[in-house]
Amino acid sequence: MPNHPDSGPGRSTREDWLRAAVDLIVAGGVDRVKVQVIARQLGVSRSSFYWFFKSRQDLLDQLLAHWQATNTAAIVERAGRKADTPCRSVLNVFECWVKETLFDPHLDIAVRDWARKSDKARQAVDAGDEERMRALTAMFRRHGYAEDEAFIRARVLYYMQIGYYSLDIQEPMETRMAYIANYLRVFTGFEPTEAEIADFQVFLRDGSRSGAQ
Repeated sequence: MPNHPDSGPGRSTREDWLRAAVDLIVAGGVDRVKVQVIARQLGVSRSSFYWFFKSRQDLLDQLLAHWQATNTAAIVERAGRKADTPCRSVLNVFECWVKETLFDPHLDIAVRDWARKSDKARQAVDAGDEERMRALTAMFRRHGYAEDEAFIRARVLYYMQIGYYSLDIQEPMETRMAYIANYLRVFTGFEPTEAEIADFQVFLRDGSRSGAQ
């Protein structure tokens, strides 16, 4: 295949276009995600877009797929991790709430806004929420909660956090950490140990936790 007009060092890639689309939908909504706008931001010709995507709709479809493969996948993966207590399981999920490299809340809200006016986006959001809820419910079930209780605890955990983002609550991490033991108590019905809290603080500091999982 011959080189496209913008190939070579410093030129655009598929990932460049997708990242720019993410930035635009977060900043101004899906109506801002336009080929010409992205081409101008990347400093490339509009025609180079078609080396990576069939159409603007293809780009939007890939944007939804990216949202699913990042935000939803992060929650599902952490909810499925082995943990020796319910508190540790919830803290695994909390990793998504405190690291935007794992879960991008701005993208999540932007996609939900998009879903208000697009059936395809609505279907993707509904499917993503259902997958996240299944994973969280299964997480609680593994710790011995009855099916109906596991489902409600999963809803409380998940809906609280999505509501937190929707309300655009601004709190420093120190404030959020001051609440964490109470959150864990409410979400699980168990008292977290000092070791569990300490391990999570290590994660906040260096991105890993070494406690019993």
